[in-house]
Amino acid sequence: MGEYVLGDSYAAVFITVLGVIGATWGVAGLSLLLGWAIFRLTPHALELSSLTLEWYHWLVLLVNTLFMAYSEGYKGFQLGASPRVAARVKYLYANPNLLHVVLAPLFCASYFYTTKSRQVARFILTAMIIILIIIVGQFSQPWRGIVDAGVVVGLIWGLLSMLAYTAQAMLSDNFSYSPELPE
Repeated sequence: MGEYVLGDSYAAVFITVLGVIGATWGVAGLSLLLGWAIFRLTPHALELSSLTLEWYHWLVLLVNTLFMAYSEGYKGFQLGASPRVAARVKYLYANPNLLHVVLAPLFCASYFYTTKSRQVARFILTAMIIILIIIVGQFSQPWRGIVDAGVVVGLIWGLLSMLAYTAQAMLSDNFSYSPELPE
């Protein structure tokens, strides 16, 4: 009987460790992805400081940066993706499964094991982002830097909000956001 209890305690420790690994990998993987995008785009935005910009460049830079902060940072990440990612990190921590742990960044980003509508939306958004990356990559300066400056602001906002929501989710007993799991 003691051996069986010991086996149960090993299983419980394994599940706990698996949950910690999954949650950590999920947050770290998404943070690295966003951080890499910020790192790759920032030089194009900083290049603007060495260029002579006309008044209309400054105007477009201001409008684009404010637009991206609001639409990508606030609406897209802070009100949408970040709370959902945090809820999925918390779910993965409490309910680890080997496949979900191995693919934790994709799980936390809702690429699988989610509602059908969320999964379709995720893949459409990803395709649109890839198309925009290809298009904007063809822009010459200062236009590329202007677009990238706004994207960098939105991504930084997104990364910070994702980390803040995740900390809130993990430290709270009542995190009211849904992980949007399949039914």
